[in-house]
Amino acid sequence: MTIKAILTDIEGTTSAVSFVFDVLFPYAKQHLPEFVRAHADEPDVAAQLQAVRHDSGEPDASVDRVVEILLQWIAEDRKATPLKALQGMVWQQGYQAGQLKGHVYPDAVEALKRWHQAGYALYVYSSGSIQAQKLIFGCSEAGDLSELFSGFFDTTSGPKREEASYRSIASSIGLPAQSVLFLSDIVEELDAAQLAGMATCGVARDGGKLSGHLTVSSFASIEPSVF
Repeated sequence: MTIKAILTDIEGTTSAVSFVFDVLFPYAKQHLPEFVRAHADEPDVAAQLQAVRHDSGEPDASVDRVVEILLQWIAEDRKATPLKALQGMVWQQGYQAGQLKGHVYPDAVEALKRWHQAGYALYVYSSGSIQAQKLIFGCSEAGDLSELFSGFFDTTSGPKREEASYRSIASSIGLPAQSVLFLSDIVEELDAAQLAGMATCGVARDGGKLSGHLTVSSFASIEPSVF
C-alpha cells in the first residue's frame, strides 16, 4: 500500500538526544519550581498539579510537595503526562524569551520540507507533550517548522512501545496503518508500530542496525515511495 503519511519520533530521530537531556531537562529543573509556585492557581497549571497528586497517590500534597514529586520524576526521566505538560509550559517561556532554540538535524529539516512539498502528511509522536513538540519545531534553529506538520501525538495516545497506540494514531489520522511510515531510533517502538501494520524505518545516527527494520543514519537516505 502506498505511503501517504510519515509519523516521526523526535529524540534521537529528528533531534539530538543531548538537546533534551543537556538543555531542555536542566532548564525545566531549574525553572519549574518557581513557575509552579507562581502559577499554581491558574486553571491549566492547577489541573496538572491535581493530576500529579492523583498519579503519585498523594491527593492532599501541598504545592511544595508537588514540586518535590515533579523534580523526582525529572530525575527518574518518568514519562508522566502532567510532568510533560508542565515542562512544556516552562519551556514555552524559555522559547518566547529567546533562551531556548529547538534542535533539529539539518538532514531532517531538508527531508521534512521535501516530503511536505511532495504531498506527504507529516505527524509527530513523542513522549514529550504536544506543546513541547510544537515548541521544538516552531522555535527551531532552522526557523518555524511547525507548519510542515498536520498533527502531533504524545503519551495521551498511549505508551510508545504498545501496538494499540499506533492503531489509535492511524485511526486519528484517518488512514490505514499500512499507509503510514513510522521513524524512530528505538527498536521497541518500531516493533510496536510494525505490529500495528505501519511501515517502519529505524534511524541510527551513530551507525548500527535496529533489528528487524530497515535502518539508516540520516533522513537523506529515506525515500518513502520505496516502502
